[in-house]
Amino acid sequence: MLGIGLLVTITSCTQKEEKKAFDVDKALSYCDKQVHRTLKETDGTGKMPRNIMDSVTQWKLVPVEISEWTAGFWPGTLWYDYENTKDSSILKSAIEYTDLLYPLTKLSAYDHDLGFQIFCSYGNGYRLTGNEAYKQIILNAADTLATLFNPTVGTILSWPREVDNGRFAPYNTIMDNMINLEMLYWAAKNGGSKELYDIATKHAETTMKYHFREDGGSYHVALYNDATGEFIKGVTHQGYADSSLWARGQAWAIYGYTFVYRETQDKKFLRFAEKVTDLYLSRLPKDEYVPFWDFDAPNIPNAPKDASAAAIVASALLELWQLEDNAEKAKEYKAAAEKMLTELSSDKYQSGDAKPSFLLHSTGHWPNKSEVDASINYADYYYIEALTRYKKQEAKN
Repeated sequence: MLGIGLLVTITSCTQKEEKKAFDVDKALSYCDKQVHRTLKETDGTGKMPRNIMDSVTQWKLVPVEISEWTAGFWPGTLWYDYENTKDSSILKSAIEYTDLLYPLTKLSAYDHDLGFQIFCSYGNGYRLTGNEAYKQIILNAADTLATLFNPTVGTILSWPREVDNGRFAPYNTIMDNMINLEMLYWAAKNGGSKELYDIATKHAETTMKYHFREDGGSYHVALYNDATGEFIKGVTHQGYADSSLWARGQAWAIYGYTFVYRETQDKKFLRFAEKVTDLYLSRLPKDEYVPFWDFDAPNIPNAPKDASAAAIVASALLELWQLEDNAEKAKEYKAAAEKMLTELSSDKYQSGDAKPSFLLHSTGHWPNKSEVDASINYADYYYIEALTRYKKQEAKN
C-alpha cells in the first residue's frame, strides 16, 4: 500500500509539473494565426508592417527604404513561421517580402543596420532554403558593413549621419550595433574574408571595454575620437538618462555577447555575457519578467513596459543556457527564459483578437514619444525566434 501511495504521489507531482510546462506549440500556433492576419493587411502593398499603436487595430505599413532599420524583421518572422509550419503559402510570402529588400543590397553603407535588415531576412532564408543567391547577398552585405569599421577606434561606426550633423560626433557606436556582428561572423565562416571575424571580435572587445559601467550596465551610445581612438564618454539617445539602464540596450548586450562567445569560444565573452545578464535579471520587477522601458525611469511603477526587451533576452538566454559551462547558471537562465516566454504569452502581453501583431506593450523611443506602448515588429520577431529556439532545444533534451 505504501508503494502504491508513493506512486500516486509521484504521478500527481509529475502531472503538476507537466501542467506548469510552457506550451510552446500553442504559442507558435497563435503566431501563425497572427501572421496570416497580418498578410491580409500587407499583401500587394510593397510595404512592411512596423507598429500598431495602442489606440489602433491595424499595422502602420512603411516603405522599404535604407533608413527603415526594421525592414528585415517581417521577412524574418515569416521565415520562422515557415520553419515551424512548413506552409507553402508562408514560404511564398517569405520569399516575396525578402525580395523587397534587394535594392538595399546595392547601396553603400548608410549605417550599421545592415545586419538587422539583411541577416534577419536573407540570413534566415538561406538557412532554410540554401538559396545560393541569398548567400551571396549576405556576403556582400557583410563586406559593405565592414566599410564602417574604424581600426583606430576598434568599432563599427553606427550613425555616419549623426557625425555629419554634429549630434553624436566625432564618432559614435551604439549598443544595438552588437547584433550586426553576427552577420560578419557568419560571412567569415561561409566564404567571406577572415578579416570579418577579426572586425567583429575587435568591435566586441572595444565595446566591452568602454561601453559599460562597472556594474555591467550599458550606455546606449559611446562617443570616440575617430583620429586617436580615445573614448570620450557614454551617453543615451533612447534611454532615460546617460547613467540609466535602458532595458532594450541591455537586452542587445546580452544577445550580442552570447553569440560572440558562441563564435569565438573565448571565455572572457561568456563571463561578460553572464555579467550583463545577471544585472538585467536582478533589476527586473518582483515576480515580473517584462521590464519597464528603462530600469531607472522616474515614474516606475507607472512607466511603460518593453515587451521587445523581454523577447530579445528570452531568445538570448535560450542560447546562453546551452552554452553555459556552469550548470547552476544554465538552469537559472533556462528558468528565466521560460518565465519570460510564459509572461509574454499571457493575455496581458499577447495581442489576441484585438490586433494582428503577436505582442502588446513595447516601447520604441520614449524620449521622442515614438512607439510608446505599441506592438512593434522586432518584438514579434524575437518572440517567434525565442519560441522556435525553445521548441528545438526541448526536442533535444
